Amino acid sequence: IMITVIIAGGSGTRLWPLSTPSYPKQLLRLTSDRTMIQMAYDRAALLGDKVYIVTEASHADALKSQLSELADDRFIIEPGRRGTGNCIVMALDYLSRIEPMDEPIAFIHADHQVRDKKGFAASFKVAAETSKENNSITLIGVEPTFPSTGFGYIKKGESVANDSRICYVASFKEKPDFETAKEYVESGDYYWNCGYFVGSSNIFLSEMKESAPDLLNSYEMLHKISDTKSKEYNDAYLSLKDAVIDTALIEKAKNLNVVSANFDWMDVGSFKDLHDVIGQDENGNYEEGDNVYALDTANSYIRNDDGRPIAVIGLDNIVVVNTKDGILISRKDVSHRTGEVAKALIKKGQIK
Repeated sequence: IMITVIIAGGSGTRLWPLSTPSYPKQLLRLTSDRTMIQMAYDRAALLGDKVYIVTEASHADALKSQLSELADDRFIIEPGRRGTGNCIVMALDYLSRIEPMDEPIAFIHADHQVRDKKGFAASFKVAAETSKENNSITLIGVEPTFPSTGFGYIKKGESVANDSRICYVASFKEKPDFETAKEYVESGDYYWNCGYFVGSSNIFLSEMKESAPDLLNSYEMLHKISDTKSKEYNDAYLSLKDAVIDTALIEKAKNLNVVSANFDWMDVGSFKDLHDVIGQDENGNYEEGDNVYALDTANSYIRNDDGRPIAVIGLDNIVVVNTKDGILISRKDVSHRTGEVAKALIKKGQIK
């Protein structure tokens, strides 16, 4: 149906000590026997057989070994992280050399949890058709199931061509406080912004020309260099300033549609998110690893990857994770703050 690019460059600091900069969450088995990148590939393969992975050099070998079915030329490798804006510019440059400029490209993420793969494929098919018909970058929005303060929101505009599944985008809202999030959910006018979008190279370039000249300049600079594997190309990429695709292009774009997601979705960003999407016992606990002893404990995520016995007694709503890289003990509802600790440890050179 279309080309798919899986963005697999994150460092997953909020899932430390499971996820580390050198072995981040997309490479881990978190919700099934397959890793996050393998499950993302399974979904992408339903959209068509042109699947590409864009990632940073330090993870390329691990990704290639987990996706041995993909040829080497399907991996677009950043020499260093320069934000999602530039990673998408690099992917567009790479694809424009080998794929048709008018074929829709779906950008998806390696670290999302989706169970309904058929619904996922159906939604992207609608998004690709919408993008083609309306010459628009087309987003996919998820109907919110609770007032999340951790996600951005898309406000729906008018329906497109009398199809209630497809709307113009009225505006974007940053992560709101709880009361505002409640208003958004109750109004029925908002989607969660899951960071999925579809458009051809031509559409992206024309929107950049209109709304994001900096990104267009970066694209043109890279595009002039004939060998994408050369030192010249890598140095040019590393000279770019960090850019986030949402603020650099998507939120400024003039012609945007949004399609309602016909599937379940969760961004596995913290241990609370992870606990919400995996199997639990009758006490609401998830336990993994040998030598775990939980007594009079409920609603907790306990994982032991390092063998030494772990005992958890008389606690509720907690996360306990033990690996060779460290031990985390946190209340589950504040477990997203693990990222602050991980960043401090990275700064000190204590985790790599």
